[in-house]
Amino acid sequence: MKAEDKELNTLRKWIAHVVDIGSTEDVPSRAYDFTITAIILINLAVALLSTFESVDSRYGALLDRLESITVAFFALDYVLRLISAKYLYPRPTELRSILAYVFSFAGIIDLLSFLPYYLPFFFPAGAVAFRMFRVVRIFRLFRITAYYDSLNAIAEVLSSKKQQLMSSVFIILVLMLSSSLCMYSVEHEAQPEVFKNAFSGIWWSVSTLLTVGYGDIYPITPLGMALGTLITFLGVGMVAIPTGIISAGFVEQYARVQSNATMAQERDVRFIKLRLDGKDAWVGRSPAELNLPRGVLLTAVHRGHEILIPDETLVLEAGDVLILGSEALPDAAPVSLRELVLLEKSPWNGQYIRDLDISRQTLIVMVKRGGKLLRPKGSMRLRTGDTLLLHTKENPAHSTELKL
Repeated sequence: MKAEDKELNTLRKWIAHVVDIGSTEDVPSRAYDFTITAIILINLAVALLSTFESVDSRYGALLDRLESITVAFFALDYVLRLISAKYLYPRPTELRSILAYVFSFAGIIDLLSFLPYYLPFFFPAGAVAFRMFRVVRIFRLFRITAYYDSLNAIAEVLSSKKQQLMSSVFIILVLMLSSSLCMYSVEHEAQPEVFKNAFSGIWWSVSTLLTVGYGDIYPITPLGMALGTLITFLGVGMVAIPTGIISAGFVEQYARVQSNATMAQERDVRFIKLRLDGKDAWVGRSPAELNLPRGVLLTAVHRGHEILIPDETLVLEAGDVLILGSEALPDAAPVSLRELVLLEKSPWNGQYIRDLDISRQTLIVMVKRGGKLLRPKGSMRLRTGDTLLLHTKENPAHSTELKL
C-alpha cells in the first residue's frame, strides 16, 4: 500500500471515529455529538419560529441565514459519513458499505434533511413540492436518541417489543373496522348526513376507542348508544395493551441490567491496566505471542481514544494500555499491603535494601520513585520520597494499609 493511500485510510478511519457515537472520555467524538445535537435543535427551532408572521417579518433574514448554515452542516455530515462508510458500515466491499449507509433509515433521514433545501436551485419549477419534503428534517430528532443512553433505552425497549406492539395495533385496527361498520349499519338511517359511509364510522370509532371523544359524531338511537357504550369500554382496554407492553419492557430492561451487574459480582473477575513503553518486550507482538499464564486474558487495548479488540491482526505499540483480566482463585484471601513513604528523617533513607533492619515477616514488593515502578534489589539505595509497598504482618509507623 502506498504511503498516500495509507494516510488517506488513516484519515477516513479518524473521521469515522469522530462522527460515530463516542464514549464520554473521547473528547473529539463527544464534541461532535454535542455539535450535531445543537444543530438539529437550532434547525427545528428555526422551522417553528418561521411559521409566526410577526417573528418572520422581523427576523426573517436571520432565520434564513441560520437555516442555510444548519442545512449546510447536515450536508457536510452526510458527506463525511459517505467517506467513512467503510468503517461505519463494514461490508466485504466499499461500495456495499456506502450502499448500506445510503439505504439505511439513518442514511435516508440524513439525505432528506438537506436535499430538499438545495433541489429548488436546480429545479425551480418544483420549489413548492420540495419545500413540503423539508418537513422530513424533523425525523432528525431520532438521531438524538443514539447519543444519549436514557433516550436509547426507550428505543431498545420499543425494538425488543415490536412484535407484541404490532399485534396490539392489529387488534385495535380490527376492532376499529368492525365497530365502524356496526355503527354505520345502526345509525345510517337515523343520521344519513352524519354517518354517510363506513369512513364516517371509522372517524367515530377512532375518537371513541382512543378515548378522545371529539363529540362531532355520536349515536342517537338506543341501539347505537348501547353499542357505543360497549365499544368505549373495549377502547379503554385496547389502549392499555400497548401501554402495558411498554411498561413491561422497561421492567425487563431494568431487571436485565441488575442481573448483569449481579453476574459480574458473582464471577469476581479481576482486571489490571498496563501501559507499554518503547523498551517493553511486548511491543511489536500480537496478542497470541505474549505467552500469558493460563487464566490470564488480554481483554482490550486502549490506543489513544480508541478501544481495540485483541485479535490476530493487532500489533501492540508503545503507549498502548493493556487491560488484562483474570478470574480470582476460589479460596484466595485478600492480600494486605502497607504503603510507606520515606521522609527525610526516616531511618531507611539513604540505606541499601540489603542493609535494612527489617523483620522476616516483612517483604518489600515494589518501590515507586518519580512516577516509575522499580523492582526492589539488594543494591538499590532508598531515597527521600520513595514509596515502598510492603507485604507484612506488622504495621510500620506512618504506613497506609492497602487491600487487594
